[in-house]
Amino acid sequence: QDNVMQSKPVMTAYEDGTATLDCTYKATSTQYPNLLWYQQKTNGSPKYMLIRSSGSSSNDEEFKDRFNANLNTSLKSVPLTIKDVRVSDSAVYYCALQPTVTETLSTLRQ
Repeated sequence: QDNVMQSKPVMTAYEDGTATLDCTYKATSTQYPNLLWYQQKTNGSPKYMLIRSSGSSSNDEEFKDRFNANLNTSLKSVPLTIKDVRVSDSAVYYCALQPTVTETLSTLRQ
């Protein structure tokens, strides 16, 4: 069964530092899945951040500068890196896999 896993459900980061949120996946239905990250702030809806696949990558405009994810198909991972962490980055971060769109979460706290 396809799924995603995030090993650290809660993570602490320091302002102006770098935070990396882990996400590994299992995709039996396709060799080249699409992996997505979403950000959900308190009382808000999840916001699409970025997508990674073996052939392409794209970030939403709001998340172009400080947010990045590298898809490693050998390790089956797509960690999210946040540079120059800000207090406003405190949120729940969801890693999702298409086409099954199974999600888990990581919470970033400062």
